Amino acid sequence: MRVNKKYSCLPAEEKGIHIINIRAIEDIGYDQHESTLLNSLSKNPDADCKYGLYFRDGKRKVDYILVYHYKKSSAGRTLARRPQQNDASVRSTRQDQPLPGKGVQLEMGDSEPHMDYHEDDKRFRREEYEGNLVEAGLELERDEDTKIHGIGFVKIHAPWNVLCREAEFLKLKMPTKKMYQINQTHGLLKKINSVIQKITEPIQPKVAEHKPQTVKRLSYPFSREKQHLFDLSDKDSFFDSKTRSTIVRKGEGRKKETALLNKRRKCGKYGITSLLANGVYSAAYPLHDGDYEGENVEPNDRKLLCEEWASYGVFYKYQPIDLVRKYFGEKIGLYFAWLGVYTQMLIPASIVGIIVFLYGCATVDENIPSMEMCDQRNNITMCPLCDKTCSYWKMSSACATARASHLFDNPATVFFSVFMALWAATFMEHWKRKQMRLNYRWDLTGFEEEEDHPRAEYEAKVLEKSLRKEHKHKEKHRYFPEETANKWRQRVKKVMAGVKLTDKEKLTWKDRFPAYLTNFVGIIFMVGLTFAIVFGVIIYRISTAAALAISSTPSGRSSVRVTVTATAVIINLVVIIILDEVYGCIARWLTQIEVPKTDKNFEERLIFKAFLLKFVNAYTPIFYVAFFKGRFVGRPGDYVYIFHSFRMEECAPGGCLMELCIQLSIIMLGKQLIQNNLFEIGIPKMKKFIRYLKLKRRRSLDHEEHMKKKQRYEVDYNLEPFAGLTPEYMEMIIQFGFVTLFVASFPLAPLFALLNNIIEIRLDAKKFVTELRRPVAVRAKDIGKWILLLYPCLFIPGLMAGYCYAFVISFTSDFIPRLVYLYMYSENGTMHGFVNHTLSSFNVSDFQAGTAPNDPLDLGYEVQICRYKDYREPPWSENKYDISKDFWAVLAARLAFVIVFQNLVMFMSEFVDWIIPDIPKDISQQIHKEKVLMVEVFMREEQGKLQMLETWKDKDKRKGENCNNHSPRLSRSRSGSLSSCHSYPLDV
Repeated sequence: MRVNKKYSCLPAEEKGIHIINIRAIEDIGYDQHESTLLNSLSKNPDADCKYGLYFRDGKRKVDYILVYHYKKSSAGRTLARRPQQNDASVRSTRQDQPLPGKGVQLEMGDSEPHMDYHEDDKRFRREEYEGNLVEAGLELERDEDTKIHGIGFVKIHAPWNVLCREAEFLKLKMPTKKMYQINQTHGLLKKINSVIQKITEPIQPKVAEHKPQTVKRLSYPFSREKQHLFDLSDKDSFFDSKTRSTIVRKGEGRKKETALLNKRRKCGKYGITSLLANGVYSAAYPLHDGDYEGENVEPNDRKLLCEEWASYGVFYKYQPIDLVRKYFGEKIGLYFAWLGVYTQMLIPASIVGIIVFLYGCATVDENIPSMEMCDQRNNITMCPLCDKTCSYWKMSSACATARASHLFDNPATVFFSVFMALWAATFMEHWKRKQMRLNYRWDLTGFEEEEDHPRAEYEAKVLEKSLRKEHKHKEKHRYFPEETANKWRQRVKKVMAGVKLTDKEKLTWKDRFPAYLTNFVGIIFMVGLTFAIVFGVIIYRISTAAALAISSTPSGRSSVRVTVTATAVIINLVVIIILDEVYGCIARWLTQIEVPKTDKNFEERLIFKAFLLKFVNAYTPIFYVAFFKGRFVGRPGDYVYIFHSFRMEECAPGGCLMELCIQLSIIMLGKQLIQNNLFEIGIPKMKKFIRYLKLKRRRSLDHEEHMKKKQRYEVDYNLEPFAGLTPEYMEMIIQFGFVTLFVASFPLAPLFALLNNIIEIRLDAKKFVTELRRPVAVRAKDIGKWILLLYPCLFIPGLMAGYCYAFVISFTSDFIPRLVYLYMYSENGTMHGFVNHTLSSFNVSDFQAGTAPNDPLDLGYEVQICRYKDYREPPWSENKYDISKDFWAVLAARLAFVIVFQNLVMFMSEFVDWIIPDIPKDISQQIHKEKVLMVEVFMREEQGKLQMLETWKDKDKRKGENCNNHSPRLSRSRSGSLSSCHSYPLDV
C-alpha cells in the first residue's frame, strides 16, 4: 500500500494485515485527518470479527468486499512510480496513467523481469483506487493471510457520516418517528378478511415481515439537516446491510462524479466496473449475513430465508416477499413477487383446464365422428400417404388418433380459449395492483430511475475515438510552430489522463454502423438457420413416414403417424435446447459489439435480441404444425412436392390439433424438465464439485491452512457470482407464451406450468440463498422491460392471443366444419355422416405416371376409388377435382369465427381492464394520507421554528431596553454597548 499524507497503513510484514482509518466529520463535505496506526493483531484475531463479518476490532461491520490476485514480490523488487514526496507528485504520476487495460511503461531496473510489469501495474492501480476510496470517507482493511493462496481481500466499511451523506444524495426514503394508523376494513369486508386470514394461517411463512401491519411509519427522503425527524434510536440497524452495500457499491441514482466505488472525481479516472473488467480486481460483492445451516448458527435473515423460503418442504406456503426485498433488494423482490402472482393465477387456469380435459374424457364414447372413423363396417379406403411405397389404408386404422383428438378438440375448448384470454387480462390487472401495493409498502411511490453510469467498454471506445481524432490533428499540424505543437500535446495528455475535453466526445450512429450491420445480418442468419432446421425436420418426417410405410407388419404401418410425430418432436426439443444456449451467447456478443452507453441500455438490447432469437427457436415448430401443416398439400394426382420427390405432409383425418398437442406438450415439458430444472440444479452442482476438488488438492499441500476456519468473505468467494435476472425472466416469458397462445390445443398446459413454477420458485430461492454470492441490492419500482414482452398476451390480449386462439380453433381443429355440417348439411340434426362429408373421392386411374402404389392389392382387393380429406368435386363431376362450394362455405364460417371471436375477446378484455382499477382504492387513500401527514409534520416544524424565533426576538428586545436604562456616562458608547448586547449566538 502506498504511504500517503492522506492515510497510512500497517507494514506489510505483519501478516499482510493493513488497516486504513479515516474520519469524515463534516456534514456537507469531509475533512481528512492524520490516521493512527491500528494494531489489528491479537491473541485470537477471529474471536471479535465473527469470522469475517466485522473488522479485526469486532466493531466495524464489513459492508463490501474487493478481491484481487497477488504475487508476493521478491526482496529486491520495487514497484515503479511510487512517489513518496508530496501530493503534487502523486497527482502528476496518477495523471500519467492511461485507461485501465492499456499497457503501462514502468520505469523498472534492468533486473526486473518483463513478466511482472502487468502485475505491478495492477498493484499500482489498486493502491491508487483504494486511496480514492479513503478520500471518499470509507474505511478499509486488507487481508492477504487467508486460506486461499494468492487471493487478497479488501474489506470496506462505511462509517455513519458517510452513510448519512450518501443516503441524502441517493434520496433514500427512511422511516421517521411519525407513525400513523393504516385504514382498516369494516363491516362485512372485515369479517371476510378475518376468515381468510384464519384459513390461510397454516400457509403463511413464519417471519415477522409477513404479519399484517396495522400501523406504518411515515417515510421521507433522508436529510442530514432533518435528522431529528428520523428514528435514530438504534443507529446500527437504521441502515440495514442491504442499504449499506447499495450505498457503497453504486450510489444508485447519483451522478457518476460523486459515486463511491464508481468514483471518478479528482484523481479517480475509473470505477470498480472498469477495474473488474480489466482484471485489477477479480470480484466485488457484499457479504451474506452468516451461515444458514448448523446447530450453533446465530439467527440471521439468511437462515430464516433458508428455512421459510428456500426449502422444498414449504412449497405450499406464501413467499416472504418483504424479507426477500429486505435481503436482496427491490429488483429481485419484484421478480419473485411477479413469479408468485403468476403461479397463483395458474391455479384457477389449471382447474378449468382439468375440467375441460375430463369433459373430453367423459364424452369420448359419445363423439359421433370418432365412432364413425372407428367403425370398420364403413369400409372407407383412403388414398396413399406417399408415392409408390405407400399403399391404400383403412380409415379405421386411425381410430386411436381420432379418439385422442376428441380429448382436446371438443366444444369445451372454445370456452376454455375465451376463459384463458380473460385470464391473461385479469392476470395483468392483478399484477398492476400487487405491484402498486408493494411500491406503497416498500416506499417506492415517488421513486424515479435516473441515468446509469457509463460502462467501461463505452468509455474505452470514446477514449479510443478521441485519441484517433487527436492523432489526426497532430499529423495535420506536424509542421506548425513548436508552440502550436505543444498545445496539441497538452490536449492529448488530457485525453490520456481521462480529463473531459470541452467538446465532449460520444459514439454516434456512424461509429456503431458496422456493429448495427453485423447485428442485422447475424439475426437474419440465425432466424434463417432456425427455419432451415425446422425445414430439415419436415424432410425427416416425410422420408421417415415413407420408410416406415414399407414395414411388413400391420402394427408398424398403423403406428407410422405417432412414431414420426414423436421422434420429430424429440429432435426439435434437442435442437431447441442446444440453440437456446448458443443464441444466448450470440445475443450477448452482438450486444457487446454495439457498445451501449449504460448497463441499463445493455440489458434492454440484450433482452430484445435474446427474446427474439429464443422466441423464434421455440415457437417455429409449433407455428408450423398449427398454421401451415396440411394447408399446401394439393390433391391426389396433383400433389405439391419438395425437391421433386417429397410430398408435403398431410394432417390426420381428425385434424392437426392432436399433433399440435403432442408438439406443444413435449417441447414445453422437455424445456421445463431439462433446461429449467435439470440444468439449474446440475450445472451449479458440477461447478461446486470442481471447486471442491481444486480446494481439496490445495488443502493437501498445507494441512495447517486446512484446519483454519474460513472467514465469511472466503466462503462467499467460493460461491457463484450473480449473473442477473435475464435467464430467470426469459424462461418464464417463454413458458407464458406456451400457456396462453396455444393453450386451446393443450388444456393441461397451465397445470404443468403450475407444477413447474412451484418447483422453480424454491429452486431459484435455494440458488439465491445458498449457491450465489449476495447480489448488490438495486432499487426498482417495476419489472422493467420484461413487461413489454408480455404485451402480446397481456396489454392487448384481444389482438395476439385472440387471433392465436381463433386461428387454432377455426383452422387447426375441426370445430368449424362440424358446426357448418350440423346446421347446413345434416339431414337429422346430428353429426352422423360428418366424416363422409369431409372426404372427397379420387379415381385411382388418374394417378400420375410413377406415383401409384407398388402393391395396389395390399388390402386384399382392388381399389377403384380412394378417399382423401378435402372439399373437392368428385371424379364423375363435370369439373372434377375442382374446389367445391362446401369449401367456400367452411372458409367463410372460419373467417367469420375469427372476427367474432377476436372482437369478443378484445371487448371482454377491455371490460376487465376498465372495471378493475390499476391502483387499489385503499392504497390511493393511504398515499394521499401520507402526503397530508408529511405536510402537517413540516408545518409543525416551521411553527416551532417561528415560535423559537419570536422568543429570541423578545429576549433581544428586552435586552435592548435594559441597555437604554444605563447611566448617561455610557450613552456615548451606546452603539458599542448595543453591539455587545447583540453578541450572543442565535441558534434556531
